[in-house]
Amino acid sequence: MHSVNEALKYLGSNPLILSIIGYFCKKLNKTFMLSVSNLSVQFGKRILFDEVNTQFVQGNCYGIIGANGAGKSTFLKIMAGKQDPTSGHVHLEPGKRMSVLEQDHNACDAFTVLETVVRGNKDLYALKAQIDALYADYTDENAEKIGELQVAFEEMNGWNADSDAAALLSSLGIKEDFHYTLMSDLDGKQKVRVLLAQALFGAPDVLIMDEPTNDLDYETIAWLEHFLANYDKCVIVVSHDRHFLDAVCTHISDIDFGKINHFSGNYTFWYESSQLAARQRAQQNKKSEEKKKELQEFIMRFSANVAKSKQATSRKKMLEKLNIDEIKPSSRRYPAIIFDREREAGDQILNIEGLSAEQDGELLFSGLDLNLSKGDKVVIYSKDSRASTAFYEIINNNIKAASGTFSWGVTTAQSYLPLDNSPFFDKDYSLVDWLRQWAKTEEEKEEVHLRGFLGKMLFSGDEALKTCKVLSGGEKVRCMLSRMMMIRANVVMLDEPTNHLDLESITAFNNSLKNFKGTVLLTTHDHEFAQTVGNRVVELTPKGLIDRYMTFDDYMSDKKIKELRQSMYAV
Repeated sequence: MHSVNEALKYLGSNPLILSIIGYFCKKLNKTFMLSVSNLSVQFGKRILFDEVNTQFVQGNCYGIIGANGAGKSTFLKIMAGKQDPTSGHVHLEPGKRMSVLEQDHNACDAFTVLETVVRGNKDLYALKAQIDALYADYTDENAEKIGELQVAFEEMNGWNADSDAAALLSSLGIKEDFHYTLMSDLDGKQKVRVLLAQALFGAPDVLIMDEPTNDLDYETIAWLEHFLANYDKCVIVVSHDRHFLDAVCTHISDIDFGKINHFSGNYTFWYESSQLAARQRAQQNKKSEEKKKELQEFIMRFSANVAKSKQATSRKKMLEKLNIDEIKPSSRRYPAIIFDREREAGDQILNIEGLSAEQDGELLFSGLDLNLSKGDKVVIYSKDSRASTAFYEIINNNIKAASGTFSWGVTTAQSYLPLDNSPFFDKDYSLVDWLRQWAKTEEEKEEVHLRGFLGKMLFSGDEALKTCKVLSGGEKVRCMLSRMMMIRANVVMLDEPTNHLDLESITAFNNSLKNFKGTVLLTTHDHEFAQTVGNRVVELTPKGLIDRYMTFDDYMSDKKIKELRQSMYAV
């Protein structure tokens, strides 16, 4: 396909040329749904994209990755026609339909749930509206026109539109009772599911989604992973959920230095192979034949591991495309997140008896009896996120429990990353002065020492002197991680730690916790984080807790536990 890239680069967006290229692509069984030619985006002096030429092919799912600010969401908006590039063109193959996951959750408030979903196929919905309008003003003159439109409507499977939309909604957990409810009457999480159904409705040829797993529960994400992994059209997605990217992607599209490069494989393959390539680049003495053999062996090991996984069938198309020539070192910078302990804790970590929590008169969890031991890495889970946050706030003495007691082991030292970190940044300190608040010795208070911690979290040079009040959400979390590393606790508590972080920070954070020798209490919507860090799952419910020593995946897939969970949440 290199010749196609060159053609797009030098011939621009000439429709005739694009049609010719499309013809030959089809001959090669490479039907490109969407192509980008000479695309550039510039904001003032900042160049986001520079002469980008690329194609998105039928049957592939592309995960768009890039550092925060690289332009992932901007690129999707341009693909969707919601933002104009500075120069260049986007070409959708004639006769093909594109669908975009709606980001404005209130955009369809005036419509019913079912109508909102059907509106996802704009051509079908417009045709239905035209037929309805003619029927409303029925005359002998427009009867023939109605007949013609109905033939087209039938060809689009229009008569089954409502039942297809209803089936999609039910699959996403929106019960039939809500199908004729106005969107304005739904809560935020219900709206997200309806808008997801809208994007998927009618099997669009090109599906564009920006962070589709946000605000979805575990079961809905699992359903979406299965749906997309077996979808035979073209999918372009931005997500910080590595498990999701691994489950659905055949290609990773890396935005770097103003360009977009496609790499065969899912996110884990891209990450591990690019790390291997970077190590090889540093090995000047190793022969090229040895490096090539090492890469081939890596692909074989990776393919074997995927083939054993539960989703092997859906990932088969990804494995067929893995190519040694595409493996390149990445320019990504990963923060150096290393959790050390000042001392090792004893056997007794945390003892909880009869703990309960309420909020606005509503019971969040009750009758919590729990004993933590050294080395436990516990995923604290609940269908109600308020319950897990209340749990952390109670055991950190920030709020009082409705009932019950807890006591920490005398050898423990705790460090806590709360869901809301804003109280930590209410003073107008520089980052160096901000971090100095948690220094324990005179040596730790030295600016050189503090800059070292900040540098590990990618705050280098003058960035370490900027005020903490102007930080982005991701920068604040990285500061909080610097603070936690400085405290050197033997128990760390993390309430949604991946919020606001980019994939590089999430990956480094995840790897650090896997290697941490202390005790971890963790609540996260990041499936990969939960699965690879936790060795125990504790679920908080209004009727008590469920406590199992097992991985997160085993816990969520266990049939007996599923039945127990249903009974614990039943009203």
